[in-house]
Amino acid sequence: MNTRIELVKTKIENNTLILEPEEVSSGLEQSVLKAQGQMLVDSDHLAFIYILESDDEFVYASLPHQIWPQLKEALDKDYQVEMKMSNYQVELENLLEELRYLLENIKDNANYGDEMESKVVELFSLV
Repeated sequence: MNTRIELVKTKIENNTLILEPEEVSSGLEQSVLKAQGQMLVDSDHLAFIYILESDDEFVYASLPHQIWPQLKEALDKDYQVEMKMSNYQVELENLLEELRYLLENIKDNANYGDEMESKVVELFSLV
């Protein structure tokens, strides 16, 4: 089974968007996660998913619609994006490129669901 973490805290420091989970499961606190540079879409939960890997499983870092305004700012200003865990920070490599690709695919595409498509268009100001 894959672990999922919700990245709900955001802050911007030195042209870097830093994302943090509200809480980290005890098993993940000891793991060092490696960025995979790939993203998925979770239309049911209105979230983008960034894929990370620990020693023995994939970890899905959820980027819920509540933090999309900060993601848009990172896109607009070409910020680096990092995830901060309790004991280290990891760059979410290729996140902005993957996000741009997904945004283009979601726009005017009913396959992602009406709510996902309308939220993406609204929050990322896609015309």
